[in-house]
Amino acid sequence: MRSKENAMETSAIPRKGDNILRLPEVEKRTGLRRASIYKRAAAGTFPKPVRLGPNSTGWLESEIDSFIAQAVAQRDQGAQ
Repeated sequence: MRSKENAMETSAIPRKGDNILRLPEVEKRTGLRRASIYKRAAAGTFPKPVRLGPNSTGWLESEIDSFIAQAVAQRDQGAQ
């Protein structure tokens, strides 16, 4: 299993065809609210947002999908 530090490392180059998700979609997919998302990103336990403009950020869809997959894997390991 990868460490938390390695689990949240992000590639500098997004995957081809990767979509940018805005905050409402990230909240919907993860079940987390805005404050939790930003606190976890600052702590390194959630993907960091991508700056899109002076007042706009988004997240790479592939990184959000990986976060969800890791949460499921951790849940499944705890069930054993």
